[in-house]
Amino acid sequence: MFQVLKFGGTSMGSAKAIQQVADIVKEKSKQQTVLLVVSAMSGTTDQLLNCGTLASTGNEEYKTILKQIETRHLDTVKELIPVQQQSSVLSLVKKYCNEIEDICNGIFLLGECSARTKDKLVSYGELLSSQIIHAAFSHNGVLSVWKDSREVIQTNSNFGNAAVNFFVTNNFINEFVQQQSANIIVFPGFVASDEHKVTTTLGRGGSDYTAAILAAAVDAVSVEIWTDVSGMMTADPRWVPNAKIIPSISYQEAMELSHFGAKVIYPPTIQPVLNKNIPIWIKNTFAPADNGTIIKKSESVHYPPLGDGGIITGISSISSLALLSLEGSGMVGIPGFSSRLFAALANAQVNVILITQGSSEHSICVGVDAANAEKAKKAVDKAFEFEIASDKVEPLKIESELSIVALVGDQMRHHTGVSGRMFAALGRNGVNIRAIAQGSTERNISAVVASTDVRKAVNVLHEEFFETVKKQINLFIVGTGNVGKRLLAQLKQQLSFLEENLHLQVNIAGLSNSRKMLLNENGIDINSWEDALQNGEVANLKNFVQSIIQKNLRNSVFVDVTANGAIAEVYASLLEKSIAVVACNKVAASSAYSNYKKLKKLSAEFNAPFLFETNVGAGLPVIGTLNDLMRSGDVVRSMQAVLSGTLNFVFNNYDGTRLFADVVKQAQEEGYTEPDPRLDLSGTDVMRKILILAREAGVTMEMEEIKCNGFLPESCMQGSVDDFYEAMKKEEAHFKKLYEDAKAAGCKLKFVASYSYSPSGDGGAEVGLQHIPPQYDLYHLYGKDNVVLFYTDRYKEQPMVIKGAGAGAEVTASGVFADIMRTAP
Repeated sequence: MFQVLKFGGTSMGSAKAIQQVADIVKEKSKQQTVLLVVSAMSGTTDQLLNCGTLASTGNEEYKTILKQIETRHLDTVKELIPVQQQSSVLSLVKKYCNEIEDICNGIFLLGECSARTKDKLVSYGELLSSQIIHAAFSHNGVLSVWKDSREVIQTNSNFGNAAVNFFVTNNFINEFVQQQSANIIVFPGFVASDEHKVTTTLGRGGSDYTAAILAAAVDAVSVEIWTDVSGMMTADPRWVPNAKIIPSISYQEAMELSHFGAKVIYPPTIQPVLNKNIPIWIKNTFAPADNGTIIKKSESVHYPPLGDGGIITGISSISSLALLSLEGSGMVGIPGFSSRLFAALANAQVNVILITQGSSEHSICVGVDAANAEKAKKAVDKAFEFEIASDKVEPLKIESELSIVALVGDQMRHHTGVSGRMFAALGRNGVNIRAIAQGSTERNISAVVASTDVRKAVNVLHEEFFETVKKQINLFIVGTGNVGKRLLAQLKQQLSFLEENLHLQVNIAGLSNSRKMLLNENGIDINSWEDALQNGEVANLKNFVQSIIQKNLRNSVFVDVTANGAIAEVYASLLEKSIAVVACNKVAASSAYSNYKKLKKLSAEFNAPFLFETNVGAGLPVIGTLNDLMRSGDVVRSMQAVLSGTLNFVFNNYDGTRLFADVVKQAQEEGYTEPDPRLDLSGTDVMRKILILAREAGVTMEMEEIKCNGFLPESCMQGSVDDFYEAMKKEEAHFKKLYEDAKAAGCKLKFVASYSYSPSGDGGAEVGLQHIPPQYDLYHLYGKDNVVLFYTDRYKEQPMVIKGAGAGAEVTASGVFADIMRTAP
């Protein structure tokens, strides 16, 4: 019985790693004969290719790299093998390195490096590594045999990616293996030879293929591919931190995933073993006890429950893609265009990765490696030269800087709606799809997206289809004053709850105030954000917003906890990129109606929530309730409201025994006012709030249309905030009279906002100080309370009443927090 083991990558990266490989192989060989395939030491193949390129361009720097290769391999031998047993191995390494140098010197003199020469050059990486590990076995008392793969694997002469002659190869392998008594036979991976004994290679990653060829030839019990990861994963863990190991996967699924960029296994590896039903294990050299992934027949694959991603097995991607589009009215109903297109591409040695065609037959689109796009265009334009000249077909169009993201899973064919979920999830996150392809097996759904969006797309789809993995929102918070600090404190308090109960991770990816800003897509530590922000870079709103857009993180939310007009101006650029906006800032929603409508339209168009519940009533559910009424078909006929917690606090606490200015000062110190209290006391803030409510009720209205019956003397509106307080002290008699007049009438002073709808146009909005008698709802408001009364078609006699604390940093922060939660996927 035979077992084939292949080691590569960082498994062959150092003497220590090679010794670990030797230990694993030694243990396995106690059970059955091991055919061991090894790749070059990590990075060596790239170095050899670089040497060939440098030498062909006359750059003598290749000699420095050759010296590095030689030194590394000699040092590995010295570290791996006892001194007294090193000489023969060192001599062999030196011999190979001299041959490499001779080849490079020849390339240097000729000024060219053919594909044949390149194959000969890169073959030395595997020859060196396999001889070193063979020597390590021998000098540790383990019997092993080394066999040059070029003597048993025969291919054609397609240098760089040779095709195997399996009939001849299988005979060679079996003939050799049957003659051996050793339990370990070492083969260099990647290399082969043609019928003339000229060195060829099996393509980058071909050592996996070597292992599969050997396994199929000897009917091995299994193939084990040992890497630096514990199996195939649901997505690239470098992009998706929550990616999971796939315990078992079918041959077909593995081929799909590897074709679409999963780097763990070389795509052609699976075909030789599939026909003989030989399982492939993906194992971790540095964690040999981990189960890994088994690749086998689909009938024996155990799929996880649907909630654990059972529909989808994995998500993969290919970068550096170009879309080639052939279009023209002359294509409609005319057979042969597709075959001519593919023939032209095949003759130009251009591999087609993806194909899609509309039913109109007006166009056909294919995806190819971006590096081959121009070559493809020349070939296709030449093939259709006549049709282009006669305007039946347009010259081939190229779209570059694209990538493919693919969902793979055998179980997709048994479930409806998978593609709908895929496209909806991408759409919600602003990922535009340029082309779509799905095979009739329904094992794969592929979408072409911009390369700038591919990482986000993979993360979005992983969240959508692997539901037990916690979802994540990425917050970019602007404003760390009273409300901002309390928001961060509330987030800190709730992080564990959200993760445990809602499976939601809140990642604070950016913070900014008027002085400093800080960005970290991996998350800012909420326990030390103040110190981190203090040590951040100088605040720059333009750069902060640009960084948010460039990072392009999934489920991004911009949170504005300021009253800054400049910040409100960036909302549009964020919404256009499908970045949600949560605004405590009232400037945007109360700006010109055209701007308000633009933001609402962008929100709808790009599936990016634009939420501003705290614009009216702080944490009270005023706007949300109004939206529910409108969405359910109700019509708002009128509204009455006390919308300023500040003014309510002031008039509830002013009784003439203290200066009016002192009561206002107290309100400011307790966090109830805007930074400039005149915005509250002048009625401007209330005007903004009733304007926002009217607009949310479906009314086209501008700020200038609202009548304001103010109570502040003109003198109080001049100068700075300090001047404002001094002016109020001088106007104390005015404020006292307002209070006494209301008291004499048995009323309380309330600053009331009202809106009424009239088909004749007599309606409108106004704000102002009013005497409220005890029998009215607005009379019984205390402290910083707000109240809103909605009179609608359904609430005619008894209005819908929303009442509660309408000011204060804590409740405002909680309202912002609630809006953030509404953006969560």
